[in-house]
Amino acid sequence: MYNPFSLSRKTILVTGASSGIGKATAIECSKLGASVIITGRNRERLNETFSELENEGHNQVIADLCETSSLQNLVTGIEHIDGIVHCAGITKNIPFQFATTDKLSEIINLNFFAPTELTRLLVKNKKINKGGSIVFISSVSGVLCSAPASSMYSASKGAVNGLIKGIALDLAPRGIRVNSVIPGVVETNIFEAGVISEEQLEENKRMYPLKRFGKPIEIAHSVIYLLSDASAWITGSNLLIDGGLTLQ
Repeated sequence: MYNPFSLSRKTILVTGASSGIGKATAIECSKLGASVIITGRNRERLNETFSELENEGHNQVIADLCETSSLQNLVTGIEHIDGIVHCAGITKNIPFQFATTDKLSEIINLNFFAPTELTRLLVKNKKINKGGSIVFISSVSGVLCSAPASSMYSASKGAVNGLIKGIALDLAPRGIRVNSVIPGVVETNIFEAGVISEEQLEENKRMYPLKRFGKPIEIAHSVIYLLSDASAWITGSNLLIDGGLTLQ
């Protein structure tokens, strides 16, 4: 059956695959025929994701993307890939006046430096096939808007969206595309720390014209579009998926 979004015969690397958007993306990629390499820091949760992948030919690698040796080992173990989805990331809600260099470094290192360096190593070592697709999971925060106590997170995501513009130009001669998905709030375990109360979340939900947050699978489907040949003429773009939040 004709399917322009098929990932058959493609190998896709998904970071942060142990939960949330990364997990949903890995599972949906496998359903569409991709051989998926998943990576994350939590072995137990990564095993759970791996057990839910459909079809054959998948692999999993425990890796801390903020550790140089771990990052290099991940790249060394990869033969060739057709796509990578940068899902690993963290958020910390800290009022600007209480921000510290250490806290900023923690956020910037995982949200910006780690995916940047992983991409650089993959490109430098010619691990990404011609016609490949690189997708960063960014955010409306720092690109189109922000929120109280979100300045550091916004900074990291704003940096990502600036980065992809330059990378897209540099890799275009190789036929490698680079894009980002910029979601609004998505229902993941990213808020489990309890910094944001249920009451605050419900109030925030009312800001969305569709009156709900996004679901990981909805973001995964947009990522699949950018990984597939259906988006072969798209590079350097930011795909907005925010339930209408930024319309207001």
